[in-house]
Amino acid sequence: MSEDSDLYPNRDRDGPPVSRRGFVAGSAALGAAATAGCSGDAGTGTETAEPTATPERRDTVLVFNTGDRTVSVVDATSVEVVETTQLGVTSSFPSNQYARTLVDSASDSVWANVGRGVRALGAYRLEERARVETGSGANWQELTPDGASVVVSAREPAHTQYRVDADPTSETFGEVTGEIDRTDEGGRGDNDGPGPCDITVYPDGRYAFVPDLYGDTLTVLDIEAFEIASQVDVAPLDGERAPQPWMGTVDPQGGQLLVEHRSGVETVWDVSEPTSPEEVARFTDADGLGSGPLTSEISADGSTGYVFTRGSEDVTVIDLDALEVAGRIDLGGAAFSGTWDPAHENLYVPVRGENLVRVIDHAAGEVTETLEVGARPYGATATRVVPDPQTPGTATAAASRLGFDEDGTTYCIGECACGHEL
Repeated sequence: MSEDSDLYPNRDRDGPPVSRRGFVAGSAALGAAATAGCSGDAGTGTETAEPTATPERRDTVLVFNTGDRTVSVVDATSVEVVETTQLGVTSSFPSNQYARTLVDSASDSVWANVGRGVRALGAYRLEERARVETGSGANWQELTPDGASVVVSAREPAHTQYRVDADPTSETFGEVTGEIDRTDEGGRGDNDGPGPCDITVYPDGRYAFVPDLYGDTLTVLDIEAFEIASQVDVAPLDGERAPQPWMGTVDPQGGQLLVEHRSGVETVWDVSEPTSPEEVARFTDADGLGSGPLTSEISADGSTGYVFTRGSEDVTVIDLDALEVAGRIDLGGAAFSGTWDPAHENLYVPVRGENLVRVIDHAAGEVTETLEVGARPYGATATRVVPDPQTPGTATAAASRLGFDEDGTTYCIGECACGHEL
């Protein structure tokens, strides 16, 4: 893997043009057209949704398979795959921090990074309901704990934070309600901005934390005012090398924050005072950390961190009370992200190269189940309803009205489905 292959996947491929920032789909037919396949062939299938239908309520995990643009629906009670269905769209980092409890009816939405922005997918049919084009092909988003907003980090070339109305009853659902252009901060080297990369929301919903890949900073956003509340520098490695923070997860108790660094380091921050983050621990391979930390998840009680260390094809377990690496869990392949089930008991980890999901039982501290899913599973999230996805329909005319013929997919590390441009 080249030095920049994780930052610019598929950089030699053409991506879709930037379209309108705010957009609410008028029908499932438009949504199906918008998310049709890479070749421009929209395929066949039902083009109508059932917005008034009542889906079955049951704890569910959704796994987005980037290799064939399918979604695998997993029953989180029986821990088995219900179905794997062609969706025509895929996501590497869907919103999963609070979605697992917030999304519990047909009126709710799953928010996902797709193409050059983020989209709201109906919880039942997974049809497109809204989209926001950010001007970047690298986006991360999270719902606030009350479900009223989704906050977004759009990395280069946008270097912008967005707040989007996520309330399904609002007249401005799917529209941008706040925006922070951060390009004037600049970035390391010839980067034209700080590279906001990932976003995680404090449990009280007031603040969000953003690791800045090119700024080597950790930025705290005030979500209501939608402005930068504070910003702290991340100390360099060995006194001089750039730390390159790029992903982060705040614990459900609001005490600590895990931050992954492209430089191969994992840091732990005390965020009990959210606007004054303080680094309290730093781990490298010398401490037992696996290689290539990318993302993380934290147990419900805040005691245990699980870092997806893709380079060593395992999960590094961190004791957040003792502030030490407690061990590693072998996955038999590289994992880039994961999600808790709605009960916050089992951690579902897509293993991309093996077309599998490993299920880690937090209480047992080990993999207890292995599920077969679609091709190259990557992103995952959870809900409290059972989706019945509709496959993309033949809606070439609708796609033409939307102003594009093909649609790219999502940012991820390495080749994923169609290409795109940042």
